[in-house]
Amino acid sequence: MTQLDERKLDPAVALASLDATAPREPHRLFALKQGDCFAVADAYGDIRGAGDGFFRDDTRVLSEFRLTVGGRQTSLLGASLSQDNVLFTSNLTNLPMQSVRGRDIPQGAIHIERVRLLWQDRLFERITLSNYSQEHSTIRVSLHFAADFRDMFEVRGSTRLKRGMAHAAETDATSVLLRYDGLDGLARMSAISFSQAPDHLAADHADFLIAVTRRSSKVLYVEVGPEVAETPNRDRYRAAAARARFGMRAKRRHGATVHSSGRVFNDWVARARADVALLTTELTTGPYPYAGIPWFSTAFGRDGVISALQMLWLNPGLARGVLAFLAQHQATETSPFSDSQPGKIMHETRKGEMAALRELPFGRYYGGVDTTPLYIHLACAYADRTGDMAFVDSLWPSLCAAAEWTEDASRPTGFVTYQRAAASGLTNQGWKDSIDSVFHADGRIPKGPIALVEVQGYVFAAFRGLAALARRRGEDDRADHWDSRAEAMRTSVERHFWLDDLGFYALAIDGAGEPCKVRTSNVGHLLYVGLPEPMRAQMVADQLLSASFHSGWGLRTLADDAVFFNPMSYHNGSIWPHDTAMCGAGLARFGERESVVRLMSSTFESAVHFNMRLPELFCGFTRAPGEAPIAYPVACLPQAWSAGSAFMLMQACLGLEIDGWKGEIHVTRPRLPIGIDMLTLRHLGVGARAVDLTFQRVGDRVVAYLADRHEGLVPLIVRT
Repeated sequence: MTQLDERKLDPAVALASLDATAPREPHRLFALKQGDCFAVADAYGDIRGAGDGFFRDDTRVLSEFRLTVGGRQTSLLGASLSQDNVLFTSNLTNLPMQSVRGRDIPQGAIHIERVRLLWQDRLFERITLSNYSQEHSTIRVSLHFAADFRDMFEVRGSTRLKRGMAHAAETDATSVLLRYDGLDGLARMSAISFSQAPDHLAADHADFLIAVTRRSSKVLYVEVGPEVAETPNRDRYRAAAARARFGMRAKRRHGATVHSSGRVFNDWVARARADVALLTTELTTGPYPYAGIPWFSTAFGRDGVISALQMLWLNPGLARGVLAFLAQHQATETSPFSDSQPGKIMHETRKGEMAALRELPFGRYYGGVDTTPLYIHLACAYADRTGDMAFVDSLWPSLCAAAEWTEDASRPTGFVTYQRAAASGLTNQGWKDSIDSVFHADGRIPKGPIALVEVQGYVFAAFRGLAALARRRGEDDRADHWDSRAEAMRTSVERHFWLDDLGFYALAIDGAGEPCKVRTSNVGHLLYVGLPEPMRAQMVADQLLSASFHSGWGLRTLADDAVFFNPMSYHNGSIWPHDTAMCGAGLARFGERESVVRLMSSTFESAVHFNMRLPELFCGFTRAPGEAPIAYPVACLPQAWSAGSAFMLMQACLGLEIDGWKGEIHVTRPRLPIGIDMLTLRHLGVGARAVDLTFQRVGDRVVAYLADRHEGLVPLIVRT
């Protein structure tokens, strides 16, 4: 970024950066992740040094990794990820070339398969060459490599006045070691090891002369890690693949699973579940969903909370892990640089060199105005889902500290506001944190402190939930206080944010008390927490479902009549699946179940066009017959809360809630997605039990029932 005042990569900077180095024809990028490592490469399996690379702890430890055969780039046949997201496979063939002995080899004679995985901070790759020609051939296979050891923020566009020392490459018979000594005192290394000695090995490439007889294959194994490996071989590769797949399978087993009568729908659900598992990292505090690849493969407070809320009904263990991590990293001191105050919940954490040197505040940064009330809301929702009062009791001091910060933050104006404490921090601190995402109807940028509409909704939900938990703990005075705070917030929002002339709520109120009279999807989050009175909620719902917001693929972040509306922008007219899902859950809460079914259908159809994977965001152009949704060029893929949106919308359609206190399942006016006649939730946890719950279309109704072997174990209450 040119300025470190946005959490997200400035779209214009990102696009210019990628355009300068990327091939002109479109190439899909493919991501792998394991622990705190991830790799992003193109369909060829190549890393070209733009926004791609192999990253470890927010540092790019491999900035180039390209394969050539016979001195030429290969021809792409196809590329894919395994369904569990563990293996990336690229199928290639040769362009016309000559063998080492000068014999012509026609295009398509040699098949090259690259299969890659990550395991324990190491990249494993198997390169198989198969000769389908009628001639024996000796082929020159070359791997070109480099490691720039750039911090993630440098890759995103930041410039630095000074960097550490890059050492000359060290080579031996079967490996090359690249090293960088950072200004933070850490040595960062990237060792590239081969299963056979290259015929020529230099600091930036390795050449292999591989003899491939007619109708035979040869295999080369490569590993890239923080130190020189034992000689790579088939057994090491197979062992790493088996362990990686076992670990991923274990993560995917957590919580209930979804199976339906729709094969393509099942593919989407399976991919979404696999993406959540891929991005979930096992920390000492439990599982935590990292936000997205490549820009945000780390713990974010807001993203983690919302991802956990999306998955809560299926897998409450994810919420427990998120809550434990955020409680452990709750602020205890005031720091303008990190925007922290006692009780505030973390927004972002980073491990790179620039964060360690405090060149930017994101080592542990607290500049998110909504994360603290969302944290409280998640804790209350987790308690209602599980009845796990013991865990709530362990969090209680943290929750009280978060509530105290929330009250303190709202004392001057009655609303929780933000205004960055230091010039290095974020200008806007809600989920739409671009510089131009908060504005007045005439285009003026408001002066702070700014009160965002959805944040007040989160505060309302936080206080209401805390009041209920306090009563369970016998703390009636606290419960009464928090109940009164919730109702005061509801009243204030209705009085100060409602715009009679628009029949909608304002986006924000600025430091002068002037409302930003702009229609945005933020207001849908008020529906999600249940704040608006029913008549106003219906007016909001009607507008969210109108063509101004609903593009046919999902809900735009901004109405199409706003001054800054741009369907290609980051926050001002694009479609964010998680935002659509939260609005959808809000619409369902106020009775718009059929509309949510249509919204889920639009989202599913978008996913189909994106190869079953919803990106972080995509462009908000109006849907046209026969056309696909238009991608946003530098969106993260996968993104945790985009994957989780499938499950939040599904829950909204099914009308399903689990009362963890009573051990009951409640289903209200259930609907199935369009084209789905049966959907089963397997191993749905309710207290200490797990049940199978089926929804089936019968005529024009949807019925819900438990599997026979579970009848009577868990009460199922259905309201139609």
